[in-house]
Amino acid sequence: MMHTHFRKNSVMMLLVMLFLTGCIHLRAQEEGYSEANGVKTFYRMLGSKGLPLLIINGGPGMNSDGFAGIAQMLASGRRVIIYDQRGTGKSKLAALDTTTITMRNMVEDIESLRKHLGYQTWNVLGHSFGGLLASYYAVLYPNSIEKVILSSSGGVNLDFMRTVGERIQANLTEQDRDSLAYWNNRITSGDTSYQARLRRGMALASAYVFDKKHVPTIAERLTQGNMRLNGLVFQNLQAMKFDCSKELRSFQRPVLIIHGKNDIIGTEIAEFAHKALPTSRLVLLDSCAHYGWLDRKDEYLSAVQGFLR
Repeated sequence: MMHTHFRKNSVMMLLVMLFLTGCIHLRAQEEGYSEANGVKTFYRMLGSKGLPLLIINGGPGMNSDGFAGIAQMLASGRRVIIYDQRGTGKSKLAALDTTTITMRNMVEDIESLRKHLGYQTWNVLGHSFGGLLASYYAVLYPNSIEKVILSSSGGVNLDFMRTVGERIQANLTEQDRDSLAYWNNRITSGDTSYQARLRRGMALASAYVFDKKHVPTIAERLTQGNMRLNGLVFQNLQAMKFDCSKELRSFQRPVLIIHGKNDIIGTEIAEFAHKALPTSRLVLLDSCAHYGWLDRKDEYLSAVQGFLR
């Protein structure tokens, strides 16, 4: 399932790579657990002032470690919260199965965290897969949100799945594709060593960043992840026919959609979300792939900070 010629049975496995972020580890100021619905959700908080910003990281199946860097960048003048989604990182969940790993459960974890921390409302930034979660959260709990940022988001439905495999391939060189095929074969054959996962990550990371100096950062992040959890999430997304577009037409809070023009998620996904969300603003970044704060740091931070102010 992990070969790179994007047969139908391989696309889903590679989608795990779609929603990842750079891995910059910083010490958070506070940390703790929110406990509800059979899960203990681990969270970290940076900054101390202003309306809090929750960052929902990509994956699915990845912890929040790689978002400590962007959290630190945004923590000036506000409190920023990152958390490990159920089944990942330090969060604790008794079982991974079709009853525990659902989009509804993951949204309930977010809302339980808000209540645990005592906030009446907060701002929400969803990156990549986190954008799908943020959109669904806005549908189920619109009154818990002040502002929403969809950062390189998978969108408000599953349309991104039609083209993401092709776009990943297009962003890789022939050498990258050959190397990726080789290491995927090795891993599929049972070599799950760190070295094999890192070499695969090095081959694949170029698809996610325009500025190739960030490839090692993304490659390291790509060594992590829970493939079983990832598969369960996509199984649930397809079973529920995930589509928030109609419900979000009545969402009245301000929304920023920020997206790289070279992203593996096509700009048409961001443009469709912009049309579905009547209060949204769309920012497209030149020479930028899946990580705005890496490829176009100044422009990305300026847009996000300005929107939050």
